Amino acid sequence: MKSEKYTQLLKEARALLQDETDLTASLANVSALLKTHFNFWWVGFYLVKNNELVLGPFQGPVACTRIAYGKGVCGTAWKEKASVLVPDVHEFPGHIACSAASNSELVVPVLRNGEVLAVLDIDSTEFNHFDDADRENCERLCALLSDLF
Repeated sequence: MKSEKYTQLLKEARALLQDETDLTASLANVSALLKTHFNFWWVGFYLVKNNELVLGPFQGPVACTRIAYGKGVCGTAWKEKASVLVPDVHEFPGHIACSAASNSELVVPVLRNGEVLAVLDIDSTEFNHFDDADRENCERLCALLSDLF
């Protein structure tokens, strides 16, 4: 069932992104797609600006506004240029607790030519919520987004 949801989500994302040139509009709609399909606690983007991650379009409660390079799960994904899947954020060294309700997290970088342009951040109130299927499909989604930057 999860794979079917991702197949549909990716199809909808391609349709939404096809003729849209505005980055904010596109990231906002992708955040809404993920929230609608999976009802994640928080889903959104942090954009690389002036050597830090700055909050972009998101769905969910108020979030941290800026994250330093290498700090927390988002900063680690940026530094490593790789997805980071965290089953229990309370055990992640240096985790930044934007919300006490978050218990697991998946962060996927948006890459172009080996450079991180942004990260997709997804939080869940459930422990061990994310798996390799989530990571792989969110990596596919972020690959679609890389051309927007």
